[in-house]
Amino acid sequence: MITIRPAKPSDAAAWLRLRHALWPEGSEAEHREEIDRFFVSDAPEPLAVLLAENGAGGPIGFAELSIRPHAEGCRSDRVAYLEGWFVAPEARGLGVGRALIVAAEEWGRARGCREFASDAHAGNEVSTAAHRALGFAEVGLVRCFRKDL
Repeated sequence: MITIRPAKPSDAAAWLRLRHALWPEGSEAEHREEIDRFFVSDAPEPLAVLLAENGAGGPIGFAELSIRPHAEGCRSDRVAYLEGWFVAPEARGLGVGRALIVAAEEWGRARGCREFASDAHAGNEVSTAAHRALGFAEVGLVRCFRKDL
């Protein structure tokens, strides 16, 4: 049985572990700071964090959500956005990702959004396949550049 619920301060350590697994390039200290800012409402995003738990109450995934005024391929000016989405490897293929997305869609609808958007790194075929399996349509591929001045 999978339960999806909003994250609460007592989930900080579990969220940190999952978040660091999704974005290992960030240090644990950086993730911890962002999590702390979220719980004191001092972060512009995410606006919400949904946590997935297994039947024993163990954290197995999360979704970080925001609302953007624009997203690639969207027509409205209030788009629910999936900023981060992760399911622990041992829980993949069990419907956890789908349950998180369904809950995220409900969150967006409840806030007046008519579109839901997300992104994935161009080479992340696992994420691309998961998005497509849940009804997302690919609308573009963006390459980002930088240069020292």
